[in-house]
Amino acid sequence: MKILLTGSSGRIGRAIFGALASTHEVAGLDRSPFATTRIIADITDRAALERAVQGVDAVIHTAALHAPHVGLIPDAVFQQVNVEATATLVQLARDAGVRRFVLTSTTALYGHAVVAGGCRWIDEDVAPLPRTIYHRTKLQAEAVVQAAASETFAVRVLRMSRCFPEPPERMAMFRLHRGIDARDVATAHAAALTNTGDCFQRYLVAAPTPFLRGDCLALASHPRQVLQQRVPQLLAEFDRRGWPLPLSIDRVYDGSRARQALGWQPRFGPEEVLHQYAVGSIEVLPRAQWIGDRVAE
Repeated sequence: MKILLTGSSGRIGRAIFGALASTHEVAGLDRSPFATTRIIADITDRAALERAVQGVDAVIHTAALHAPHVGLIPDAVFQQVNVEATATLVQLARDAGVRRFVLTSTTALYGHAVVAGGCRWIDEDVAPLPRTIYHRTKLQAEAVVQAAASETFAVRVLRMSRCFPEPPERMAMFRLHRGIDARDVATAHAAALTNTGDCFQRYLVAAPTPFLRGDCLALASHPRQVLQQRVPQLLAEFDRRGWPLPLSIDRVYDGSRARQALGWQPRFGPEEVLHQYAVGSIEVLPRAQWIGDRVAE
């Protein structure tokens, strides 16, 4: 399969390239040069996109402005990059005979669906309630690609959960209920290239949670009790290291539908975070250098 991968120089784009390049021809497009990028072009460059989609079987669209850009880049530019460029790419892909389009989206767009003081079980049935321009434009991009889906143009939207470097205690805990490894994001995209079924499908992708829906009330007020019941070994490891536990867990992302529909199985849970921390992986931030939650989902 020949695949156009936008945002191929980014962290998730590089992971997707790594998951696909051994079995597919992957043409990466990004405005920043990198070994995974063949086409140096901005995602708003219509002429470059028109050339890039020629002879392509599928498009994976990861290029976007993200949460850290909020407040630094005008809202109009978010609209241009995240929505208008997506609409252009979809149109050009369909015109060129591309048969599948995979959009990388985000669980961040649930926004106000998560309420302070409670714990929300979140799956595909929960309606997004965006807070920021980032959230709103990603939700608009989803609507654009959904409208384009047809029997000859299959569309898959993957709402990836929290996936960026953080201190080990945060990352390992989030991996239980709202996080995912970049490599698992990549294999989910690979699976979305070939699964069958309805022409439009949308899934939440997250690491498997040990929690149950019925745990939500206790997770909001007494997470230690639930951790002791569901993941006693991890809790013991936290206690041994003197790492703090969250006072409350406010959400659980349920990615079970993606696993079933895509035939996809995430491999990297909280134990992998501890291993990465032990070997000094750049995927995990040093604890001593962490001051606060400076990266908003």
